Amino acid sequence: MRYFALFVLLTGLSGCATYFIPMKSFKHQFNGIDSTHLRMVESNVPVMLFGVSSYSYFANPIDTIDCVDDNNKPVRLANSPSIEIRFTENSDDRTIFYFDTIYLQDSLIVGAKSRFIPSLRDAIPIDSVKLIEVQDGKKDFHYVKKKK
Repeated sequence: MRYFALFVLLTGLSGCATYFIPMKSFKHQFNGIDSTHLRMVESNVPVMLFGVSSYSYFANPIDTIDCVDDNNKPVRLANSPSIEIRFTENSDDRTIFYFDTIYLQDSLIVGAKSRFIPSLRDAIPIDSVKLIEVQDGKKDFHYVKKKK
């Protein structure tokens, strides 16, 4: 059973391309985006529960993510509810958020860790981050509506 779980984990991870966002680019892309600059979006729910097929939440207004690949070549990634971002801190602690939920609040990066428990939010100091990785988690989330 343990080998099966490891196989499923490795198979799932191998299908997702990972890109990187240099800190200078991250700060530029999020310049001026704080909790007052979020927009209401509506996303589908991959598995309908209790008759609910979508839900609304506040998201950052970034439509395209500027990042680089393993060879440091520029890549533009369309933002969607399935995009995940992983921050590795100087202490090697890792924090994963959904990209469209993050924003800057003073010197903190704030974001949601769960689609199903919106209050499960966290914040990390921007100055403690040494690596930023982004990938499409290939989850069946997509926007139903975006409001300006």
